[in-house]
Amino acid sequence: MSDKPDYLHDTIVAAATPAGVGGIGIVRISGPDVPQIAGKMLGGLPPPRVASLREFHDAAGEPIDTGLALYFPEPGSFTGEPVLELHGHGGPVVMALLVDAAVSLGSRQAEPGEFSKRAFLNDKLDLAQAEAIADLIGSGTAQAARAALRSLSGTFSAAVDALQEQLIRLRAQVEAALDFPEEEIDFLSDEQLVAAIDDCHAAFAALREGTRAGRLLRDGYQVVIVGRPNVGKSSLLNLLSGQEAAIVTEVAGTTRDILREHINLDGLLVELIDTAGLRENPDQIEAEGIRRAREAIKSADAVLWIQDASAKENAIEKESLAALGEELPANVPVITIRNKIDLSDENPGLQDKRPLTLNVSAKTGAGTDILREQVLKLAGHKDLGEGAFTARRRHSDALGRAEAHFQAGRKVLEESKAGELLAEELRLAQEALGQITGSFTSDDLLGKIFSEFCIGK
Repeated sequence: MSDKPDYLHDTIVAAATPAGVGGIGIVRISGPDVPQIAGKMLGGLPPPRVASLREFHDAAGEPIDTGLALYFPEPGSFTGEPVLELHGHGGPVVMALLVDAAVSLGSRQAEPGEFSKRAFLNDKLDLAQAEAIADLIGSGTAQAARAALRSLSGTFSAAVDALQEQLIRLRAQVEAALDFPEEEIDFLSDEQLVAAIDDCHAAFAALREGTRAGRLLRDGYQVVIVGRPNVGKSSLLNLLSGQEAAIVTEVAGTTRDILREHINLDGLLVELIDTAGLRENPDQIEAEGIRRAREAIKSADAVLWIQDASAKENAIEKESLAALGEELPANVPVITIRNKIDLSDENPGLQDKRPLTLNVSAKTGAGTDILREQVLKLAGHKDLGEGAFTARRRHSDALGRAEAHFQAGRKVLEESKAGELLAEELRLAQEALGQITGSFTSDDLLGKIFSEFCIGK
């Protein structure tokens, strides 16, 4: 970017490895004062991109540690600025002394994500690639990590750029026609223009699907387990998570708070949330647990409604499910789980009922393989192969705005043949897409995005 803020003239420093004790710790320094700081701390600037064994000194010349020094000159560094990395022994005291030495020699403590932010501002990364760094670090599954790496390498950005280029060409066609106001133009009779609009429509649909799948890989799928007390919710959580995460007893109402466990289903990170049993007239503590359960339901991607298949009467449970349905967002799918079939002599698996109903036994595990399959089916998850990338809610929101502008332009063209309005909607669509990669953005948005990064990244 051409207009760089004043703080890019600062030199920043931070530990680039997590806090704690380790064999190796890395301190990263970036900015125009790196050569002078290296002269004081190392006795001279190391050769570019060559690991050099050096003694590290403080501002008074006292030794701190001995380790490897790596120097990356501008513009061929991660941030696009002179960068010095000090690879020392990974104790918190050593790391703190190295950072303090760099600060006393003219640098300042880096803010969260500031190294990545500088890489973006210095045109080393676009915004989607910068966010992919944090996504790669925080990946919950191997498939999510591979997808984040593809986003970092530019796969997602390339798809966004290609759609932007289509919009630009379409705008050029429309605006070229508008340059001849003396001629009455029928845009809808222009086969090239109609074909270009159809191509953009298809490109939006493809990118929308890729972004939806990318968000699923990054954020995972949240499944809330609900039902009346003592129907086996906690037992099911323990079985699916493979550990004794929840206390299971014969006493109804054991779970008073929500419990969260993460499992990996064929590369999809699934967050299972066990909740307090829903019933009337609970005590004060259990009532708070039920309130939290209802809050979890509101943000769920799917709900598992657990019933006791061994009970003689399920009328109360069915009434409760009907009441629960009023609280569910309209687009949240529900799977009814008839648990404890080991006590009712029923066969495991799908029942021919609506809503979707499964017979399982949390005690024996019968039917739970089919349950896992159904959760993956509800999530729409599949192995996306080499084309997968990660995406965030911000990306899908920006894409949604862009597509809304495009569709509005398409509609006004079909209804009133207003080329001027189509051109304006295409411009707004292009601008919304630009917010994904950062070609159109604001300082407030940048501050929010990079504040979520860890220190040293």
